Amino acid sequence: MAERRAFAQKISRKQIKERQGNGTVAAEVRKQIAGQYGGSPQLFKNINVGATTTNTVPLTEAVEPVDFEEYLITHPPLVESGPLRDLIEFPPDDIEVIHTPRECRTVAQAVPEEGDTDTHVRDCVRSYTEDWAIVNRKYHKLGTGFNPNTLDKQKERQKGLPKQVFEADEMPDNSSYQDEQDDLKRRSMSIDDTPQIDRHNEDHRKAHRHREVFALHPALDEEEPIERHCVPEVPKEHLGQRLLVKCLSLKFEIEIEPIFASLALYDVKEKKKISENFFFDLNSEQTKGMLRPHTQTAAISTLARSAIFSITYPSQDVFLVIKLEKVLQQGDIGECAEPYMVFKESDAAKNKEKLDKLRGQSEQFCQRLGRYRMPFAWTAIHLMNIVNSAGSLERDTELEMSLSERKGSWSERRNSSIMGRRSLERTTSGDESCSLTGFRPATLTITNFFKQEGDRLSDEDLYKFLADMRRPSSVLRRLRPITAQLKLDISPAPENPHYCLTPDLQQVKPYPDSRVRPTREILEFPPRDVYVPNTKYSSWEHAKASHH
Repeated sequence: MAERRAFAQKISRKQIKERQGNGTVAAEVRKQIAGQYGGSPQLFKNINVGATTTNTVPLTEAVEPVDFEEYLITHPPLVESGPLRDLIEFPPDDIEVIHTPRECRTVAQAVPEEGDTDTHVRDCVRSYTEDWAIVNRKYHKLGTGFNPNTLDKQKERQKGLPKQVFEADEMPDNSSYQDEQDDLKRRSMSIDDTPQIDRHNEDHRKAHRHREVFALHPALDEEEPIERHCVPEVPKEHLGQRLLVKCLSLKFEIEIEPIFASLALYDVKEKKKISENFFFDLNSEQTKGMLRPHTQTAAISTLARSAIFSITYPSQDVFLVIKLEKVLQQGDIGECAEPYMVFKESDAAKNKEKLDKLRGQSEQFCQRLGRYRMPFAWTAIHLMNIVNSAGSLERDTELEMSLSERKGSWSERRNSSIMGRRSLERTTSGDESCSLTGFRPATLTITNFFKQEGDRLSDEDLYKFLADMRRPSSVLRRLRPITAQLKLDISPAPENPHYCLTPDLQQVKPYPDSRVRPTREILEFPPRDVYVPNTKYSSWEHAKASHH
């Protein structure tokens, strides 16, 4: 006989027979289940492998789902009728549907043009214009997922409550404590007086009871609740912190041709462009006349000189980049920009013949190539330095304006402006809070631009230059400056600006007169996702997708 293993030596023969009998019973149960559910495809496949039967259901046949409403009707809850039966049933008056008119910022609804008869498209369009259907639940606050005990509400409820003092918190006097105990023992009390005494205590408790006594319980931590139901707000259009930039004037040492400018926001840390371009024209009417053969009747939206930028994630790494362009002409960019770096405003009379020759050449290029542009110069403003030091900047601007009254050259004024800007950067730190809502309006006079060294300023080079502008570096010193004077007003955007156009060129309320020069809202490209529903139709959604 083979030697038994150690773990089986302690098992008696009786226990072995009992286990064998249990195994026989289990086998019989499995056979019985296989016989009852032999028609089920999955069980038949698992139990009778290789067997054939004519009662099987094809695996490709669709099975109708269970009618849940019919099941509830045919299987009512097994609850005895009683006075508290309504507590476990769904209250019939819980849900209340209210239709609220949809707020529209623009004068007219922004919807796609009609002409598509597809019913699905029409339903999608109506989702942007129909009123809101708000579902209110009357008994929502009584559920387990609603916790009204927030810290602010508790502080409000606890105002005026008297401090509770209990007998256990007081330290009794040893001499008088024994006398009180003996006095209580000597007292006699009838059983009939007990209900009266309880009623007196109950009335006393109700006299000064807080109406929300259970709400005084400390609120749970954010991670402790098992569920939390929050009542959502009515969806609305997302708008970040808004900044208003007004472009006042743009002048050079010499005026020989039209110059075009654009503004855009860049985030150096994210290495992303976070707004579309805002193009503005500050040329004089005489200079604009040089492009008359190529210009048609301009739309009112192209005359905007003010822009509202939206910043959802403001940081110390946001820059306002200004780019200048000129009419395409023959020659290298360095040759085209050379006159702006050589001639001075004070020497205009002495160099009149040379300037007239340059102006004549520019007119020829404008007539032949007036539709085409070439890069010219660029500069950037560290936005948060301006916002955080609006008071200091305002004093620097006043100083610069006083210097502009002198008869010095613009290059001298540019040097004084650089010194003022360096002193401004020393007064600000990168750890300050980023807010675009409470700073004082400031007027900037930008007098230094960098000549563009190539046909195209790549994004990688631009991010390097912007990063170098925040700290002393020799990279920017290699770029040749162009003297110019650009004046900007920067301020928090008003809540309801007049004569404002959306990125879709829709008029924003109020818009009293369509002939007034408008203010443009600039489309934002957030560097990170913004989790808000789309509540309005926008024809610029493809711009966001193409940007990302």
